Amino acid sequence: SQIMDSGDGLKETSQIMVPELNKFIEIDPYIENFSPDIKRRYEMFVKTKARIEAAETMDKFSQSYDHFGVKARSDGSIHCKEWVPGVKAVYLRGTFNNWEKWGYKYEQSEHGKWKLVLPPKADGSCMIEHLSELMLIIQTHDDQYLERISPWAPYVKQSDNHGTYKWIFWNPPTEQVYHFKHQRPEKPKSPRIYEAHVGIASSEPKIASYKHFTEKVLPRIKELGYNCIQLMAIMEHAYYASFGYQVTSYFGASSRYGTPTELKELIDTAHGMGLYVLLDVVHSHACKNVLDGLNMFNGTDACFFHSGSRGSHNLWDSRLFNYSEWEVLRFLISNLRWYMEEYKFDGFRFDGVTSMIYHDHAISRGFSGDYHEYFGLQMDLESLVYLTLANDVIKTFNPNAITIAEDVSGMPGMCRPIKEGGIGFDYRLAMAIPDQWIKILKESKDEDWDMSHIFHTLTNRRHGEPCIAYAESHDQALVGDKSLAFWLMDKEMYTNMSELTHLTPIIDRGIALHKMIRLLTHGLGGEGYLNFIGNEFGHPEWLDFPRAGNNSSYHYARRQFNLVDDQMLRYKFLYHFDAAMQNTESKYGWLSAPQAYVSRKHSGDKVMVFERAGVLFLFNFHSIQSFTGYRVGVQNPGKYRIVLDSDEPKFGGHDRNDKSVCFFTEEMHFDGRNHSMLVYLPCRCAMIM
Repeated sequence: SQIMDSGDGLKETSQIMVPELNKFIEIDPYIENFSPDIKRRYEMFVKTKARIEAAETMDKFSQSYDHFGVKARSDGSIHCKEWVPGVKAVYLRGTFNNWEKWGYKYEQSEHGKWKLVLPPKADGSCMIEHLSELMLIIQTHDDQYLERISPWAPYVKQSDNHGTYKWIFWNPPTEQVYHFKHQRPEKPKSPRIYEAHVGIASSEPKIASYKHFTEKVLPRIKELGYNCIQLMAIMEHAYYASFGYQVTSYFGASSRYGTPTELKELIDTAHGMGLYVLLDVVHSHACKNVLDGLNMFNGTDACFFHSGSRGSHNLWDSRLFNYSEWEVLRFLISNLRWYMEEYKFDGFRFDGVTSMIYHDHAISRGFSGDYHEYFGLQMDLESLVYLTLANDVIKTFNPNAITIAEDVSGMPGMCRPIKEGGIGFDYRLAMAIPDQWIKILKESKDEDWDMSHIFHTLTNRRHGEPCIAYAESHDQALVGDKSLAFWLMDKEMYTNMSELTHLTPIIDRGIALHKMIRLLTHGLGGEGYLNFIGNEFGHPEWLDFPRAGNNSSYHYARRQFNLVDDQMLRYKFLYHFDAAMQNTESKYGWLSAPQAYVSRKHSGDKVMVFERAGVLFLFNFHSIQSFTGYRVGVQNPGKYRIVLDSDEPKFGGHDRNDKSVCFFTEEMHFDGRNHSMLVYLPCRCAMIM
């Protein structure tokens, strides 16, 4: 069952070479000292993939969902297959046989697999009706009878959104099968990602639906100028407040929001709008639930997971997959292919990558950048090989797919091609950036902001490994923390966001800095940008799912888009600026351009100036000092005009810049640039020229 071979104790020297390792070393010469670790990992990947290809082919292996679980065939028969190692018997029962005690018995097959074929009825129809309830009965060798849901079930449902999930047979009649109308859109060169949670997407205190998201939220995302959606909490999870990170049914699209058909319609509609759709995938750990999860599936703790302490995550209170197990790899790799083929997702954001790739899960330790922290015995090679294999499979069957790693450690090679010895992700999340902004707002006065430190954090990323930058995500919105808008304005957001009230210093500062922080992060922080639903307009409250501690209230588990639509409220200013920012990037494409050249980061003046993709970014964070005739360096000579100004009235600004005025360069070297010009920089204002 062990599909991976670590190579320990091999007498012969490996002949498997990393084809383009030299390219990786050219980008980062420090890597050469750790090339044995990279070669060993690459060898494990190659051998693992070769074993799969030899035994089944990767195409069939990754489409195992076609024959595992309970599948209806065109002739009306139903084919059932499960992997339940080390048990005496497996039975299928349900409403289709009036819950007969033992139901239909599976036949034992090779390698812990069990098979069953149910013939069609006399009229040629399926013995099991669409939406009827099913259950597996597993008889252990000590004659315990376990009630379980198939790990491959595509649809499970709770009663009234609470309690244990029930396995519902999903086999809609031909006339109800959804047919996709739109092709996948073109892969975006500059990913502008709208991170969203379907359930909280309504202003009403309830769980919103796929249909609501399709009809009400998708048009907003398109209007704002985003080109990607990242959907959270889609894989079925028993506890709503887990934010989708305690998955129970991996192939089940969450029934809280509607049916699989309605999720397909959502994605198809998004494709029709030119939007990529990414899935937030949780393969780093699994929920500990037994009755409706994978835990103790065959009565032991070692079926899908490592046994003992290695199989449990102490902080997350969850189970950890055994990535060296053949059938676990089948399950997880097929899970990725399922969402690409069945639902047409365009890529994945992999959750918890840092936890996966180190044996200690990076608990209670930081990363200084010393390469010895990334390589050696602390590496979990099995997890790294799985991630490499996952990226390889995703790109094989959809070359235009996007994969993003949630890795805070900064492991070298995470976003380098597999043939160079990398893990194969397209992007990693720039997780230090939102932490910096929160720290600054919590601990520093405006006059103490250090422009050099901000610059360092925003640009401190590995060369040649693209990042997704963000000022805040769902992490900062959760109860117990504060969003940027809350840190800036929480004392007055409930009383002074109306235009019928006087513009107070707190609201004025908050609106100005909210825009500037986002634009600076957008322009300087990465090769992609991410925003969490509602944060674009400064959502006034934290996110808190219904739980025992809040009397199961949905009051904070929602996004109040009604605040944007109310023209008497100032939230509209932040919303309009976010749209202008995304659409300006769409025109000039700085995210897909090489990293910016920062010519000025003056902590005394609180000014930062940089160029990227042929546009000039100007920021004056000073709270009171505006600068007239302020000289800034620029590489390209000519005439410059303002194309985005945070101080425009429609963005809640004070209209201190004349956009009709053009600025002309002089042949004067300044701040390391060949030319320069004099500009007007109002306080707390950002501009793009």
